[in-house]
Amino acid sequence: MASCLREGHIVFHLPAAILLLLSVTASAAIPCDFPAIFNFGDSNSDTGGLSAAFGPAPPPNGETFFGRPSGRYSDGRLIIDFIAESLGLPYLSAYLNSIGTNFSHGANFATAGSTIRQQNTTLFQGGFSPFSLDVQTWQFTQFVSRSQFFYEQGGFFKDILPGEDRFSKALYTIDIGQNDITSGYFSGKTTEEVRADIPDILNKFTISMKSIYLLGGRYFWIHNTGPFGCLPYVLDRLMLRAPEVDHCGCGTPFNGVAQLFNSMLNETITELRKDLPLASLTYVDVYSVKYKLISQARNYGFEHPLKACCGHGGMYNYDAHVGCGAKTVVNGTEVVLGNSCMEPLKRVSWDGVHYTEAANKWVFNQISEGALKGVLKC
Repeated sequence: MASCLREGHIVFHLPAAILLLLSVTASAAIPCDFPAIFNFGDSNSDTGGLSAAFGPAPPPNGETFFGRPSGRYSDGRLIIDFIAESLGLPYLSAYLNSIGTNFSHGANFATAGSTIRQQNTTLFQGGFSPFSLDVQTWQFTQFVSRSQFFYEQGGFFKDILPGEDRFSKALYTIDIGQNDITSGYFSGKTTEEVRADIPDILNKFTISMKSIYLLGGRYFWIHNTGPFGCLPYVLDRLMLRAPEVDHCGCGTPFNGVAQLFNSMLNETITELRKDLPLASLTYVDVYSVKYKLISQARNYGFEHPLKACCGHGGMYNYDAHVGCGAKTVVNGTEVVLGNSCMEPLKRVSWDGVHYTEAANKWVFNQISEGALKGVLKC
């Protein structure tokens, strides 16, 4: 393995490397190899948390890579899976999953539908997870203390739990915030009201980041939010309220809010670098990469970027009442309404909300190759 840059940079040397050189502010040397990953977020990085808590994601989720549902809302792997692969680590076990888990190389606290701020509705009322970012950090607090208690008992526990030093040497990945924005719209707020919520959302984000830091977190990899105005579920459910679209067909007001959130998130991270002097915080512009893919899909071998692969009906193949894998009974026979498309490897959107494995892999490769530029125009 090649030597690592030390002063103020993170470098990954594995074949599917995560990063180009990105400046960070750590005063100490940066490790070349992360022995563990601790992930916090929503469905973009949920590897089984919501499925463990409320029931599994149904087939055909997982069909492309795992050959069966794997707790992921996709036909295969997520960006967090490709990050783990690039570091030579196993896929992350969901913290909430009590069966078949191994946390020796990290844990995943993300759940689909999670937000930074706590929601005032239940999962069944609003569709948003009760495991908001503060809850995920509380779970992490328990994980740190309880795992060390059992790790010190030795034997079997040393094989499935992380040692104390792994918490300070681990990579902490965070991908959350999009649901905070869409929840505002779904509750009837105007674009101006949603924009006004962003400072409080990011204040809550700051509190959680400091909590992780106090528990030993030092190396942070933070995704901004994607162009959710290009997602079929937003186009289907919200466009009547804000019909302006760009030349790609994406909702202009929604992507504008995403960009404002990202700008303020970047400023928040800049402030956190001052408040957390021993931490290395890397801001990752996934918005630009995802917009590049959607706006130039045909150039990269994809098709129908605004249409769900697995869904039912409408111009976006999305129906809020008929999700991917949804079934009904017709004349006494069970029929699947939310079917997968024929070629998910050529599609960007899996179920109208989440990305396909092919899209996730493409986005990861762009990040790893350093193609992070400004938002591209159609």
